[in-house]
Amino acid sequence: MQEKTKCLALIGAGALLGSITATVAVLKLLPTREATVKRSNYANSNGKSVFSAPAAEGHASLKEETCKMDPVDLLKDDIVSEQLTRNIQFFGFDAQQKVTTSYVVVIGLGGVGSHAASMLLRSGVGRLLLVDFDQVSLSSLNRHAVATRKDVGTPKALCLKKHFSSIYPECHIDAKVLLYDASSEEEILSGDPDFVLDCIDNIDTKVALLAACVHRGLKVLSATGAGARADPTRIRVADLRESTNDPLSRSVRQRLRRDHGIEGGIPVVFSLEKPKAKLLPFKGANGDEENPSDYQVVPGFRVRIIPVLGTIPAIFGQIMASYVLTKLAEFQVQMEPIVNFDMDHYRVLHQRLIEHEELNYGTSIQVQVDVEEVMYVVKELWHGRSARDETRKEVGRGMWRSVNELMLVRWDKSKPASASNLILLKFTEADEHESTTLEDIKENEPEFFTRVTSRLKRAELDYYEQIM
Repeated sequence: MQEKTKCLALIGAGALLGSITATVAVLKLLPTREATVKRSNYANSNGKSVFSAPAAEGHASLKEETCKMDPVDLLKDDIVSEQLTRNIQFFGFDAQQKVTTSYVVVIGLGGVGSHAASMLLRSGVGRLLLVDFDQVSLSSLNRHAVATRKDVGTPKALCLKKHFSSIYPECHIDAKVLLYDASSEEEILSGDPDFVLDCIDNIDTKVALLAACVHRGLKVLSATGAGARADPTRIRVADLRESTNDPLSRSVRQRLRRDHGIEGGIPVVFSLEKPKAKLLPFKGANGDEENPSDYQVVPGFRVRIIPVLGTIPAIFGQIMASYVLTKLAEFQVQMEPIVNFDMDHYRVLHQRLIEHEELNYGTSIQVQVDVEEVMYVVKELWHGRSARDETRKEVGRGMWRSVNELMLVRWDKSKPASASNLILLKFTEADEHESTTLEDIKENEPEFFTRVTSRLKRAELDYYEQIM
């Protein structure tokens, strides 16, 4: 025990000093867990981890002694806690424990799904179900997270499981070489997963999966088109209703509405960038263009190739993993709003505010914001949409409204036009607001009043912290 403690101390010292050689050398002194404990079955009927001790050599009949380890105890393990120490420092112990005891399903293990699954594993997710019917191809190595040339021809699910077992062996990994459809829905989605990641690029399958998750009440995050794009700064996470410039998400949105009555409520990762290329024509062995459907392994699945810069699907997958991890850990993150304004738009809004002040108050001397602060108010406080739009369920693509329909006005007319006293409204709403009082709003629209005052209080605190 003293020897193990000494080794762990040296590990910490080596990591602290940045000495990779020292850390690796000490790790080699520790007995590997695989040599002393053989994993049997992660979850029994009580939801506890089960490990089997190896039988003694030479015994004719192997008799395994099992020891039960609750998943919540994994972080108490010296090796696990050291491996996840940066996560624990970031989230805190209790929040990381929520990650460690979680169950996530990843469907589609190509350029997006493999990277998402990889980071979920490396971040300590306790149980993963990996699903994909396809095999690793040589051309997929430009974007796959872990596959090598030796893995070409093997099922993607099994490929990931093989590599993952050497990265974080404490994770229970179930790999299914399976196509998601109505017949496999129960097998894949049962077990009450904490999150489902949709990394499928086929419309029929994607729509069916998303509809099933909604009807089952499962949390799901969907990846849209990552191919034919090159700009990582335009990737966003938003509701499916708010995605744009993406043919895949547009088709999925229409199909969900038409076939399943689902209007939105599904978060997606998408790119604001217009695709740089289309599907390439399919050519047969003789070089002539042929009908792609004649070569489909699975009906309805694309055969033609879409050009892919490997970095973009990888970033999609990393974003998906980050989103899910923060949700599992209940760690609050303020997402970048989807706003199509540029600095010229913010200048227009600033000028419009000045003109409105001069018209209503005879002077603009009470305007206490510049263009940069207008950008903060519009993006961070009101997410590029009217303050009143947030009370509506049918927001749709509301945040893409033209700047010509919006303006900034004072919330409390008795106070200056500061960052903590401006709301974003449409012209007609602004006129109505100017003709009423805060007392009337508080009495007749208490929820709206509370929401706005809470949002403006946040702005007040943000600016107070900046000057302290």
